[in-house]
Amino acid sequence: MKTILVTGGAGFIGSHLCSKLLTRGDYVICLDNLYTGSKKNIDHLLSKNNFEFIRHDVIEKKIIEVDEIYHLACPASPIHYQHNPIKTIKTNILGTMNMLGISKRIGCKILLTSTSEVYGDPLEHPQREEYLGNVNTIGIRSCYDEGKRVAETLMMDYHREHNIDIRIARIFNTFGPNMNPDDGRVISNFINQALKNQDITIYGDGNQTRCLCYIDDMVDGLIALMDSAYTKPVNLGSNLELTINEIANIIIRLTNSSSGMVHHPIPDDDPKKRCPDLTKSKNILNWKTYTDLEEGLLKTIEYYKKYN
Repeated sequence: MKTILVTGGAGFIGSHLCSKLLTRGDYVICLDNLYTGSKKNIDHLLSKNNFEFIRHDVIEKKIIEVDEIYHLACPASPIHYQHNPIKTIKTNILGTMNMLGISKRIGCKILLTSTSEVYGDPLEHPQREEYLGNVNTIGIRSCYDEGKRVAETLMMDYHREHNIDIRIARIFNTFGPNMNPDDGRVISNFINQALKNQDITIYGDGNQTRCLCYIDDMVDGLIALMDSAYTKPVNLGSNLELTINEIANIIIRLTNSSSGMVHHPIPDDDPKKRCPDLTKSKNILNWKTYTDLEEGLLKTIEYYKKYN
Protein backbone atom coordinates (compact mmCIF):
# COMPACT_ATOMS: atom_id res chain seq x y z
CA MET A 1 0.00 0.00 0.00
CA LYS A 2 1.38 3.39 -1.05
CA THR A 3 0.57 6.58 0.84
CA ILE A 4 -0.37 9.14 -1.79
CA LEU A 5 -1.05 12.87 -1.44
CA VAL A 6 -3.51 14.40 -3.91
CA THR A 7 -3.57 18.21 -3.75
CA GLY A 8 -6.81 19.60 -5.12
CA GLY A 9 -8.27 16.20 -4.33
CA ALA A 10 -11.81 17.51 -3.77
CA GLY A 11 -11.88 19.07 -7.22
CA PHE A 12 -13.20 17.62 -10.46
CA ILE A 13 -10.20 15.59 -11.63
CA GLY A 14 -8.77 15.17 -8.12
CA SER A 15 -11.87 13.50 -6.69
CA HIS A 16 -11.93 10.92 -9.48
CA LEU A 17 -8.21 10.32 -9.02
CA CYS A 18 -8.68 9.77 -5.27
CA SER A 19 -11.43 7.22 -5.97
CA LYS A 20 -9.29 5.31 -8.46
CA LEU A 21 -6.26 5.21 -6.16
CA LEU A 22 -8.42 3.99 -3.26
CA THR A 23 -9.86 1.25 -5.46
CA ARG A 24 -6.28 0.23 -6.27
CA GLY A 25 -5.63 -0.19 -2.55
CA ASP A 26 -3.56 2.91 -1.79
CA TYR A 27 -3.85 5.12 1.29
CA VAL A 28 -4.94 8.51 -0.04
CA ILE A 29 -4.54 11.89 1.65
CA CYS A 30 -6.74 14.47 -0.06
CA LEU A 31 -5.58 18.05 0.53
CA ASP A 32 -7.85 20.87 -0.64
CA ASN A 33 -8.78 24.39 0.50
CA LEU A 34 -12.24 23.97 -1.12
CA TYR A 35 -11.93 27.19 -3.13
CA THR A 36 -13.18 25.43 -6.25
CA GLY A 37 -13.31 21.87 -4.91
CA SER A 38 -16.29 20.53 -2.98
CA LYS A 39 -16.76 18.15 -0.07
CA LYS A 40 -19.69 16.71 -2.05
CA ASN A 41 -17.21 15.24 -4.52
CA ILE A 42 -15.54 13.18 -1.80
CA ASP A 43 -18.44 12.53 0.62
CA HIS A 44 -18.56 8.88 -0.42
CA LEU A 45 -14.85 8.50 0.41
CA LEU A 46 -14.80 9.99 3.92
CA SER A 47 -15.88 6.76 5.64
CA LYS A 48 -13.10 4.69 4.06
CA ASN A 49 -10.26 3.63 6.36
CA ASN A 50 -7.62 4.35 3.73
CA PHE A 51 -8.81 7.92 3.00
CA GLU A 52 -7.98 11.13 4.83
CA PHE A 53 -9.14 14.69 4.08
CA ILE A 54 -7.13 17.74 5.13
CA ARG A 55 -8.43 21.25 4.50
CA HIS A 56 -5.32 23.22 3.64
CA ASP A 57 -4.08 25.79 1.12
CA VAL A 58 -0.96 24.68 -0.76
CA ILE A 59 0.34 28.25 -0.63
CA GLU A 60 1.06 27.53 3.04
CA LYS A 61 3.78 25.01 3.90
CA LYS A 62 2.80 21.55 5.12
CA ILE A 63 4.85 18.78 6.72
CA ILE A 64 3.65 15.38 5.57
CA GLU A 65 5.10 11.94 4.87
CA VAL A 66 4.00 10.23 1.64
CA ASP A 67 5.31 8.00 -1.15
CA GLU A 68 3.89 10.01 -4.07
CA ILE A 69 2.37 13.43 -4.69
CA TYR A 70 -0.19 14.20 -7.37
CA HIS A 71 -0.16 18.02 -7.42
CA LEU A 72 -3.46 19.15 -8.95
CA ALA A 73 -4.30 22.15 -6.75
CA CYS A 74 -5.21 25.21 -8.86
CA PRO A 75 -8.41 26.78 -10.23
CA ALA A 76 -8.69 25.57 -13.83
CA SER A 77 -11.63 27.46 -15.36
CA PRO A 78 -11.24 31.07 -16.56
CA ILE A 79 -14.12 32.26 -14.34
CA HIS A 80 -12.41 30.94 -11.23
CA TYR A 81 -8.77 31.70 -11.96
CA GLN A 82 -9.54 35.22 -13.22
CA HIS A 83 -11.63 35.97 -10.12
CA ASN A 84 -8.42 36.24 -8.08
CA PRO A 85 -5.50 36.19 -10.52
CA ILE A 86 -2.83 36.95 -7.92
CA LYS A 87 -4.06 34.04 -5.79
CA THR A 88 -3.97 31.84 -8.91
CA ILE A 89 -0.37 32.60 -9.74
CA LYS A 90 0.62 32.18 -6.08
CA THR A 91 -1.03 28.76 -6.10
CA ASN A 92 0.92 27.78 -9.20
CA ILE A 93 4.28 29.06 -7.98
CA LEU A 94 4.29 28.93 -4.16
CA GLY A 95 2.08 25.85 -4.06
CA THR A 96 4.34 23.99 -6.46
CA MET A 97 7.44 25.07 -4.53
CA ASN A 98 5.90 23.79 -1.29
CA MET A 99 5.06 20.42 -2.83
CA LEU A 100 8.53 20.17 -4.34
CA GLY A 101 9.93 20.98 -0.90
CA ILE A 102 8.11 17.93 0.50
CA SER A 103 9.41 15.81 -2.37
CA LYS A 104 12.98 17.02 -1.81
CA ARG A 105 12.84 16.41 1.95
CA ILE A 106 11.49 12.87 1.85
CA GLY A 107 12.51 11.74 -1.63
CA CYS A 108 9.05 10.96 -3.01
CA LYS A 109 7.85 11.13 -6.62
CA ILE A 110 5.79 14.15 -7.62
CA LEU A 111 3.46 14.66 -10.60
CA LEU A 112 2.34 18.13 -11.69
CA THR A 113 -0.87 18.54 -13.62
CA SER A 114 0.04 21.26 -16.08
CA THR A 115 -2.23 22.28 -18.93
CA SER A 116 -2.59 22.67 -22.66
CA GLU A 117 -2.82 26.40 -21.91
CA VAL A 118 0.99 26.49 -21.75
CA TYR A 119 0.78 26.48 -25.57
CA GLY A 120 -1.34 29.65 -25.53
CA ASP A 121 -3.02 30.42 -28.88
CA PRO A 122 -0.83 27.94 -30.76
CA LEU A 123 0.81 28.51 -34.11
CA GLU A 124 1.58 24.77 -34.32
CA HIS A 125 -1.19 22.24 -34.86
CA PRO A 126 -1.51 19.69 -33.36
CA GLN A 127 0.59 20.71 -30.39
CA ARG A 128 3.70 18.62 -29.64
CA GLU A 129 5.38 18.74 -26.25
CA GLU A 130 8.43 20.33 -27.92
CA TYR A 131 6.34 23.32 -29.11
CA LEU A 132 7.27 26.33 -26.95
CA GLY A 133 3.93 28.08 -27.26
CA ASN A 134 2.45 31.46 -28.16
CA VAL A 135 1.42 32.88 -24.80
CA ASN A 136 0.50 36.43 -23.79
CA THR A 137 2.52 37.19 -20.65
CA ILE A 138 0.29 40.13 -19.57
CA GLY A 139 -3.21 39.03 -20.60
CA ILE A 140 -6.23 38.13 -18.46
CA ARG A 141 -5.40 34.41 -18.76
CA SER A 142 -1.71 34.86 -17.93
CA CYS A 143 -2.11 34.13 -14.21
CA TYR A 144 -3.03 30.56 -15.19
CA ASP A 145 -1.10 30.08 -18.44
CA GLU A 146 2.15 31.62 -17.23
CA GLY A 147 1.65 30.24 -13.73
CA LYS A 148 1.62 26.71 -15.10
CA ARG A 149 4.63 27.44 -17.30
CA VAL A 150 6.57 28.60 -14.23
CA ALA A 151 5.37 25.53 -12.31
CA GLU A 152 6.83 23.34 -15.07
CA THR A 153 10.09 25.32 -14.85
CA LEU A 154 10.23 24.73 -11.10
CA MET A 155 9.65 21.01 -11.60
CA MET A 156 12.49 20.73 -14.10
CA ASP A 157 14.89 22.86 -12.04
CA TYR A 158 14.26 20.79 -8.90
CA HIS A 159 14.79 17.67 -11.01
CA ARG A 160 18.09 18.94 -12.43
CA GLU A 161 19.43 20.47 -9.22
CA HIS A 162 18.11 18.09 -6.56
CA ASN A 163 17.41 14.93 -8.61
CA ILE A 164 13.69 15.03 -7.71
CA ASP A 165 11.72 12.28 -9.46
CA ILE A 166 9.17 14.35 -11.40
CA ARG A 167 6.29 13.84 -13.84
CA ILE A 168 4.57 16.60 -15.85
CA ALA A 169 1.14 16.03 -17.40
CA ARG A 170 -0.18 18.61 -19.86
CA ILE A 171 -3.92 18.10 -19.58
CA PHE A 172 -6.21 18.97 -22.49
CA ASN A 173 -9.96 19.63 -22.17
CA THR A 174 -11.47 17.08 -19.79
CA PHE A 175 -15.11 16.62 -18.81
CA GLY A 176 -17.37 14.38 -16.75
CA PRO A 177 -19.31 14.12 -13.47
CA ASN A 178 -18.10 16.22 -10.52
CA MET A 179 -17.28 19.16 -12.78
CA ASN A 180 -18.67 22.25 -11.06
CA PRO A 181 -21.99 23.20 -12.69
CA ASP A 182 -20.87 26.85 -12.51
CA ASP A 183 -17.48 25.98 -13.98
CA GLY A 184 -17.98 28.34 -16.91
CA ARG A 185 -16.31 26.11 -19.49
CA VAL A 186 -17.77 24.72 -22.70
CA ILE A 187 -19.26 21.42 -21.51
CA SER A 188 -20.80 22.66 -18.25
CA ASN A 189 -22.21 25.79 -19.92
CA PHE A 190 -23.66 23.95 -22.90
CA ILE A 191 -25.24 21.11 -20.93
CA ASN A 192 -26.82 23.41 -18.34
CA GLN A 193 -28.22 25.70 -21.01
CA ALA A 194 -29.50 22.79 -23.10
CA LEU A 195 -31.23 21.16 -20.12
CA LYS A 196 -33.03 24.47 -19.48
CA ASN A 197 -33.84 24.90 -23.19
CA GLN A 198 -31.94 28.18 -23.13
CA ASP A 199 -29.93 29.42 -26.09
CA ILE A 200 -26.40 28.02 -26.12
CA THR A 201 -23.82 30.80 -25.65
CA ILE A 202 -21.13 30.66 -28.33
CA TYR A 203 -18.17 33.01 -28.06
CA GLY A 204 -16.90 34.12 -31.45
CA ASP A 205 -18.03 32.35 -34.61
CA GLY A 206 -17.85 28.92 -32.97
CA ASN A 207 -15.27 27.59 -35.41
CA GLN A 208 -12.52 27.42 -32.78
CA THR A 209 -11.74 23.80 -31.94
CA ARG A 210 -11.42 21.68 -28.80
CA CYS A 211 -10.69 18.00 -28.12
CA LEU A 212 -12.68 16.48 -25.26
CA CYS A 213 -11.37 13.71 -22.99
CA TYR A 214 -13.64 11.86 -20.56
CA ILE A 215 -12.53 11.92 -16.92
CA ASP A 216 -12.01 8.14 -16.52
CA ASP A 217 -9.53 8.11 -19.39
CA MET A 218 -7.69 11.16 -18.01
CA VAL A 219 -7.29 9.56 -14.57
CA ASP A 220 -5.88 6.41 -16.18
CA GLY A 221 -3.42 8.60 -18.07
CA LEU A 222 -2.25 10.39 -14.92
CA ILE A 223 -1.64 7.10 -13.11
CA ALA A 224 0.15 5.64 -16.14
CA LEU A 225 2.42 8.70 -16.23
CA MET A 226 3.17 8.49 -12.50
CA ASP A 227 3.99 4.80 -12.84
CA SER A 228 6.33 5.46 -15.78
CA ALA A 229 9.94 6.64 -15.60
CA TYR A 230 9.47 9.62 -17.96
CA THR A 231 10.41 13.03 -16.52
CA LYS A 232 9.57 15.41 -19.37
CA PRO A 233 6.11 16.85 -20.18
CA VAL A 234 3.51 14.53 -21.72
CA ASN A 235 0.25 15.57 -23.40
CA LEU A 236 -2.86 13.82 -22.07
CA GLY A 237 -6.22 14.19 -23.78
CA SER A 238 -8.23 13.26 -26.82
CA ASN A 239 -7.26 14.15 -30.37
CA LEU A 240 -10.83 13.98 -31.69
CA GLU A 241 -11.03 17.61 -32.79
CA LEU A 242 -14.43 19.32 -32.95
CA THR A 243 -15.53 22.91 -33.43
CA ILE A 244 -17.42 24.63 -30.64
CA ASN A 245 -20.47 24.71 -32.93
CA GLU A 246 -20.25 20.94 -33.45
CA ILE A 247 -20.00 20.32 -29.70
CA ALA A 248 -23.07 22.51 -29.09
CA ASN A 249 -25.10 20.64 -31.71
CA ILE A 250 -24.14 17.24 -30.23
CA ILE A 251 -25.24 18.35 -26.75
CA ILE A 252 -28.51 19.79 -28.06
CA ARG A 253 -29.23 16.45 -29.74
CA LEU A 254 -28.28 14.31 -26.74
CA THR A 255 -30.42 16.39 -24.37
CA ASN A 256 -33.33 16.56 -26.85
CA SER A 257 -33.26 20.29 -26.24
CA SER A 258 -35.03 23.08 -28.07
CA SER A 259 -32.06 25.40 -27.51
CA GLY A 260 -30.77 27.58 -30.29
CA MET A 261 -27.37 29.25 -30.41
CA VAL A 262 -26.46 32.87 -29.69
CA HIS A 263 -23.07 34.39 -30.45
CA HIS A 264 -21.08 36.78 -28.24
CA PRO A 265 -17.66 38.45 -28.69
CA ILE A 266 -14.77 36.08 -28.10
CA PRO A 267 -12.76 36.69 -24.88
CA ASP A 268 -9.18 37.93 -25.05
CA ASP A 269 -6.54 35.28 -25.79
CA ASP A 270 -9.09 32.51 -26.29
CA PRO A 271 -7.22 29.85 -28.31
CA LYS A 272 -8.49 29.20 -31.84
CA LYS A 273 -7.14 25.66 -32.07
CA ARG A 274 -6.56 23.06 -29.39
CA CYS A 275 -5.49 19.51 -30.26
CA PRO A 276 -2.73 17.40 -28.69
CA ASP A 277 -0.12 15.35 -30.44
CA LEU A 278 -0.44 12.13 -28.43
CA THR A 279 2.59 10.27 -29.82
CA LYS A 280 4.44 10.33 -26.50
CA SER A 281 1.50 9.20 -24.37
CA LYS A 282 0.89 6.33 -26.78
CA ASN A 283 4.51 5.20 -27.15
CA ILE A 284 5.84 5.93 -23.65
CA LEU A 285 2.76 5.24 -21.51
CA ASN A 286 0.93 2.81 -23.79
CA TRP A 287 -2.11 5.00 -23.06
CA LYS A 288 -5.03 6.11 -25.18
CA THR A 289 -8.62 7.17 -24.64
CA TYR A 290 -11.32 4.50 -24.71
CA THR A 291 -14.53 6.31 -23.79
CA ASP A 292 -16.74 7.26 -26.73
CA LEU A 293 -17.47 11.00 -26.73
CA GLU A 294 -21.25 10.63 -26.73
CA GLU A 295 -21.11 7.95 -24.01
CA GLY A 296 -19.13 10.34 -21.81
CA LEU A 297 -21.44 13.24 -22.58
CA LEU A 298 -24.53 11.19 -21.68
CA LYS A 299 -23.00 10.33 -18.28
CA THR A 300 -22.18 13.99 -17.73
CA ILE A 301 -25.68 15.08 -18.75
CA GLU A 302 -27.18 12.68 -16.17
CA TYR A 303 -24.93 14.21 -13.51
CA TYR A 304 -26.02 17.76 -14.36
CA LYS A 305 -29.72 16.89 -14.38
CA LYS A 306 -29.78 17.01 -10.57
CA TYR A 307 -28.78 20.67 -10.74
CA ASN A 308 -31.50 21.62 -13.24
